[in-house]
Amino acid sequence: MRAVITVVGKDTVGILARVSSLCAKFNVNISDVSQTILQDMFCMIMLCDISKINIDFNDFVDNMQELGKTLNMSIHVMHEDIFNSMHRI
Repeated sequence: MRAVITVVGKDTVGILARVSSLCAKFNVNISDVSQTILQDMFCMIMLCDISKINIDFNDFVDNMQELGKTLNMSIHVMHEDIFNSMHRI
């Protein structure tokens, strides 16, 4: 099982570290990551393995959203099945 995490907001020091630390806390493995800075906006997409997650998925989503509020950023977590359904023709 996999999930897609997107992070968007004003660039600051430590964004990747904070997001990846929270993933590690809940045993979520980051398989792939793409990030860029568009002027002063930080944009990141992570593909994560959630097969060994040690918390309920919805609680993980809530934790990531709370981190987003702390960082004043938008952090969105979507299960791969939902992501694929939304992007299927």
